[in-house]
Amino acid sequence: MGKVVMNASVSVDGFIAAADDDPGPIFEWLVSGDVPLDSGGVLKVSQTSYDHIRPYWDEIAVTIAGRHAFDITDGWDGTPPSGIDHVVVVTHRPAPEGWDATAPFHFVGGIEAAVTTARELAGDRTVEVAAGDVGGQLLAAGLVDEVRMDVAPVVLGSGKRYFGSVDGLHLLEDPDLVIPGKRVLHLRYRVRR
Repeated sequence: MGKVVMNASVSVDGFIAAADDDPGPIFEWLVSGDVPLDSGGVLKVSQTSYDHIRPYWDEIAVTIAGRHAFDITDGWDGTPPSGIDHVVVVTHRPAPEGWDATAPFHFVGGIEAAVTTARELAGDRTVEVAAGDVGGQLLAAGLVDEVRMDVAPVVLGSGKRYFGSVDGLHLLEDPDLVIPGKRVLHLRYRVRR
């Protein structure tokens, strides 16, 4: 069975976007290099970031996201982002009216159902969890194995927190990966059990 990884780009003060969902310069690192990261060549990163991110992206089979992320991205137009096979959307609402039922999106009513569905779909590949409220809920429930952060050199001051509204203590192991890239610091922590 694959691992469950919480991941996102984040400001140094712990925000994934402003209150209005604008990420500001948090994603600047994804266009600050000269090595194409995606097939369209829109994302260009440093070689160091490419060597770290591309293999990770290739191991992800499923992303778990909340309904808010689904809605603000317009459901990624029915195509999972970054070549991912499936998206599991945590929501208490049905799929949008007119949604293509053949799109590889799965709408579930809670975090436990999301992880169960995602693990079944992923097999032995990685399940990625979008940071924010849903990611924080999974961490608090003990359902996350690893936390990855792409830390951008920006201070937002306020906004959407990386760990959402988690208010309890959760321990992580020492970072086992620290990679400086252009306009980003890539970090990885295992969740202490």
